[in-house]
Amino acid sequence: MTTPLELLAPAKNADLGMAAIDHGADAVYIGAPRFSARSEAGSDVADISRLIRHAHLYYARVYVALNTILTDAEIPLARDIIHTVYALGADGLIIQDVGLLERDLPPIPIIASTQMHNDTPEKVKFLEAVGFSRVILARELSCEEIGRIRRETTIDLESFVHGALCVSYSGQCYMSQAVAQRSGNRGVCAQPCRSRYTLSDRTGNTLVERKFLLSLKDLNLSGHIASLVDAGVTAFKIEGRLKEIDYVKNVVAAYRMAIDQYIQTHPGYGRASSGSSTYTFSPDLDRTFNRGYTTYFIDGRKEKIASFDTQKAIGQSVGRVTAMGKDFFEISGSELENGDGLCFFNREKNLVGFRVDQVREKRIYPNSMQGIRVGTRLFRNHDHAFCRTLKKRSAKRQIALEIRFEQNPDGIRVAVTDEDGHQSHFDQRLAWEPANHPERMKKQIHTHLTRTGDTPYTVARVSIRPDTPGFIPLSTLNEIRRNALDHHTRIRLKAYPRIPCHPVSHSVPYPQSELTHTANILNDHAEQFYRRHGVRRLERAFETLADPTGKTVMTTRYCIRHQMDACLKTPQKQGKLEAPLYIDDGRHRYRLEFDCKSCRMHVVLEGPIRK
Repeated sequence: MTTPLELLAPAKNADLGMAAIDHGADAVYIGAPRFSARSEAGSDVADISRLIRHAHLYYARVYVALNTILTDAEIPLARDIIHTVYALGADGLIIQDVGLLERDLPPIPIIASTQMHNDTPEKVKFLEAVGFSRVILARELSCEEIGRIRRETTIDLESFVHGALCVSYSGQCYMSQAVAQRSGNRGVCAQPCRSRYTLSDRTGNTLVERKFLLSLKDLNLSGHIASLVDAGVTAFKIEGRLKEIDYVKNVVAAYRMAIDQYIQTHPGYGRASSGSSTYTFSPDLDRTFNRGYTTYFIDGRKEKIASFDTQKAIGQSVGRVTAMGKDFFEISGSELENGDGLCFFNREKNLVGFRVDQVREKRIYPNSMQGIRVGTRLFRNHDHAFCRTLKKRSAKRQIALEIRFEQNPDGIRVAVTDEDGHQSHFDQRLAWEPANHPERMKKQIHTHLTRTGDTPYTVARVSIRPDTPGFIPLSTLNEIRRNALDHHTRIRLKAYPRIPCHPVSHSVPYPQSELTHTANILNDHAEQFYRRHGVRRLERAFETLADPTGKTVMTTRYCIRHQMDACLKTPQKQGKLEAPLYIDDGRHRYRLEFDCKSCRMHVVLEGPIRK
């Protein structure tokens, strides 16, 4: 039995989702019209319908994200949206709010959002027991931790492999709500983690001034496909429902090639959808948006994962400045083009960007020379030629067909078999007329049947009977081919395998009997769900608090101490930073607490800074 491996791509809208499918995605996830954890990336019903039809032709899946927590007043509308997207043909629903499970939902597979912080075998086992069909794992997990979850469950496991990282455990960050009344769990995070902070110690000494202390590099696990599969992951997710089309195309193509390479060398694994893609470009993850890359905790706590000096895209290193003139410089390394965007870190370690106006032989003429010196290391954060290629049609995805052409005195039959084994036939009456040159006619039949043009098909094999066919006008041949392929498309879409799934209503105990606000319970239905599953005491969501002062607003596996070589588990470094430590953004002050046993850092809101 073949185990399918699914490449899952983000869809800001239908056009980007369709581009992701064309570039090799086995599935895409798109925001529901309301209640998506990326509120700016919600899509209307027409967009979702258009995307579903395109995806289903390739037997690729479309998952709809309705993954915010909901108020009691919003639950009925959310339920109606779920019924609507199911009727459109959506293949799964990504949710965070378990209150939805207390309502009458259609038989759509339910996927546990990463916002539910799915990080233990006990939690995942519970979600499987109550009817979830898939769990999106916490980003912080190592392969070893994923393996433990796999050994105790059978549910599909999905893991993020690329894109922006939330510094906090997903669903456990309340900083935006606390200081801006914009809840990440409600889809409107203000991203305070990407702001500048000053770090100080218990005596008030400034240790680091106005740096991006909570801003992480971007995830890149393209080199860890094998270890993730070994751990039990079968769905590989790319982050980026707010990213643009050049990012989606490039990253999807790069991971398509990486997963295909694994499949080719590991019998027993296969692609989760049909067709294959060809590209007009060479995928390169360094040439698209990134803040520098990290493998995060996939192999445990090893590398430095934050980017103190910038929260912006750095891009690809292109070399160092070797010579300068009044209005130009020369560089060793990569070739540059007019319109490229370059950047560098100045002496104050601030990121400075500029545009290449003109390239003349070895000389680069930028729109600004300020701060550039001999020896400056440059990065290209906008590859003009690469982006220009990706703005155009840059991939074609086609399903392999075999066509059997038969002619008899009464007419013609074209039988089509696709790579999934689906068969169709199209008949057309046509009076037999002898051909003056039967061999030439046979060649023309072959040629015209293989001209699939802009259709989603490619013809791998054609058989023609009889060997000496009669005369057929070329316009008729083209019409027959079009009709046969259109008919086969209807057959494929009708045969699309849709899997029903129902939540299970029972009282299997939740792993905890008491829940704090981190359970994100905002409505009565969610409270009813947890009480039905044995929770005795619970708190309502952080969003209901009148005053968040003194509350933990972020819990993270990232540790500033480790980032600054001052880990408390390393005896010789314990005194490097005098506890307690504080960070502030000039408006609010936070205390840092370190749970070294669990290797976690807690960020506690101290309150606004009085001026």
